[in-house]
Amino acid sequence: MNYRDIIDALCLPFLDEKELRRALYGILGFYPHDISLYKQALLHKSLGRRNEKGRPQNNERLEFLGDAVLSSVVGDIVYRHFEGKREGFLTNTRSKLVSRETLGKLAQEMGVAHLIKSSTHTTSHNSYMNGNAFEALVGAIYLDRGYDACMRFMQKRILAQVINIDKVAYKEVNFKSKLLEWSQKNRVKAEFRELTKTLDENKSPVFTCQVFLEGVEGCTGTGYSKKESQQNASKDTLQRLRREPQLIDAVFAAKADRTKMEEEPVMVVPDLEQEQNFIIEQKTKETEPAAPVPKPSETDDEEFSLDDITATPREKTREEIIAEAEAAAFAEMEQR
Repeated sequence: MNYRDIIDALCLPFLDEKELRRALYGILGFYPHDISLYKQALLHKSLGRRNEKGRPQNNERLEFLGDAVLSSVVGDIVYRHFEGKREGFLTNTRSKLVSRETLGKLAQEMGVAHLIKSSTHTTSHNSYMNGNAFEALVGAIYLDRGYDACMRFMQKRILAQVINIDKVAYKEVNFKSKLLEWSQKNRVKAEFRELTKTLDENKSPVFTCQVFLEGVEGCTGTGYSKKESQQNASKDTLQRLRREPQLIDAVFAAKADRTKMEEEPVMVVPDLEQEQNFIIEQKTKETEPAAPVPKPSETDDEEFSLDDITATPREKTREEIIAEAEAAAFAEMEQR
């Protein structure tokens, strides 16, 4: 009886601590030291549990840690396994191994999915809840036994027994990239339109998008991220293009109509001899008529002017008369 049979034989998820230890040993290959870490790794946020301080109790923090540790461990393994391969190939291979789809399948295959405690018992949440739990489990291993234990777990339990690393490395899984490559080679306009964004029973966002090729409707795809929905829509559209020649005919007919409209000549040709003078003509003084003098009523709204304001004469004061007389007397004496 393998570890999956052991887990299925137990009444999961209603496990006591002893049964949980046995189940984890079948998955990990060792008994946990701190069982509370693994319990938390299997606790989905949909339960809404909180501790005595009111803080949420779920696997999201361990998922964050496990994601970082898993990326490092898998990067190390891929680097050593594919000697001489370039950075792009190594990055792509690591991305495939730690993708949500791959981790979700791992969790299902190894029995981790059966241990997850959530508010729903359905499998509609596909790879996301399972993949997140797998990452959280790696985070628990790291805190419980360290980095080397995570490395041994991935090498001996995952890559030696469950995943063929060479098949994963050379398998094409980026369906969106493949569809865009086909459209670019054939000069076909490809577009992804988001149709809906809803929430499932766990309040997780669900996206639905559709592919359009030259405006012709392709397939729709649904996922727990825009990227996943686009990948699923691309995959189904590629399959339709292979199986339905009439879809290809419709796409290229739409392309022909578009290019015909773009290449259709304009019937009216502009006259090159027509003078286009953008210089304002300056009138000479001889030909320029005199500007009419505005009447007072016409200047009411013009800028305020002081031209019409004159001083009113006033009588001289006694001091001013004496000063003028003294000035005249001094002037007369100087002349003598």
